[in-house]
Amino acid sequence: MVGVQPRPVRPGGAFSWRLTFTERQTKESPMTDNAEAEIPQLSPQERVDALVTLLTLDNDGENRFVGRRKIGGVGRIFGGQVVAQALAAAFRTVDEERKPHSLHAYFLRGGDEDFPIEFEVDRQFDGGSFSNRRVVASQKGRPILNLAASFHKGEDGPGHAVPMPGVLPPEDLRSEAELTAGSSKESKFFKHMRRNRAYEVRMPDEMALESRANVERPYMWFRTLAPLPDDAQLHRLVLAYLSDYGLLSASKLRHGGSRWSEVRKAASLDHAIWYHSDARADDWLLYAFESPWTGSSRGFNRGSFYTRDGRLVASTAQEGLMRFNTDDNE
Repeated sequence: MVGVQPRPVRPGGAFSWRLTFTERQTKESPMTDNAEAEIPQLSPQERVDALVTLLTLDNDGENRFVGRRKIGGVGRIFGGQVVAQALAAAFRTVDEERKPHSLHAYFLRGGDEDFPIEFEVDRQFDGGSFSNRRVVASQKGRPILNLAASFHKGEDGPGHAVPMPGVLPPEDLRSEAELTAGSSKESKFFKHMRRNRAYEVRMPDEMALESRANVERPYMWFRTLAPLPDDAQLHRLVLAYLSDYGLLSASKLRHGGSRWSEVRKAASLDHAIWYHSDARADDWLLYAFESPWTGSSRGFNRGSFYTRDGRLVASTAQEGLMRFNTDDNE
C-alpha cells in the first residue's frame, strides 16, 4: 500500500500541473484481444500520471476539445471517464473563480476505447454568480454523452450536513483486488478496467463477488495510489471519475446478489453530482451508497462522499439498467 499524506487544497487553480507521463500507446494503434498481455505493468506514480494525462484535454478549436484514449483501455469506455472529461471541457470555458456545484449527465451510447472522444461546449449562461455549460461528447460523429454543468463563484451562508455513517476504516478492510482474486464471476470488462488503474478501492467482505448478503448500505473507500498535484480543479475531476464506480451496485446488492454476478446486462443511464466543498482525492474518501428503489429493470441509487474526518464533500445520484439472468447460476 502506498502511503499518502493529506495536504491542503490550493483554491481555484488552473490546469497548471506538469505532465511527466509518456504514453506507451498511440491513438492510431487499436487494441487487440491480446492487448492485456502487451501492456506493461506501470508503477503507482505512472498510473496516477496517466490519469492526469487522461483528464487533460487537447484544444481542437473554439469551444472544442479532444479527450485522449486511456492507456491500455480495452472495449467499452468507463462512464466515469467520459463524465470527468466532459467536466474538464466545461472547466476550460469558465472563469477560474467559479467552481462546479452540480452536473447532470445522460449516457447515450457506450464509448469505444479504440477512439478518442470529441467534446463540444455550449456556453449557455454567464451571470453575476453562476455559469452554465452544456457539453456533448461524441465518437465517430455520434454523441455518446450529454452533460450540463453549473458553476458558482461561491458565497457565504449558513450550513449543515448529514453526518458520516458509522463504517469500518479502510485499514480494517480488504482491497477489492483481494476480494475478487480467483473469482470466475468477475467480467472481462472489470478485469481490464482494474489493470494499471490509478486508485485503490477497499470495501467490506459482504460486497465480494461470491457473497449472497443483502447489503442495505454498501460503501467503499477510494484514494489514488500516489499523490496528485496541488490543484483543486484536478481533484474535482478525479472525484467525478470515481463517482461512477460501484454506485449501480447499491441496487444489485439489495437483492441478495454480489456486485456483478447474475446480471446479464448493466449500464449507467444517467449520472448527477453535487459538489459541496473541496477534498483531496489522494487521501481516503468514503463513498457510501443507498438504493431507494429498483424496478422495471432499472435501479435508482444515491451516494455520498466523505473525507476521513467526516466532511460531506459531494453527493451523487444515478439510475442504471439492470437485466438479470433468468437461470440459476448456483
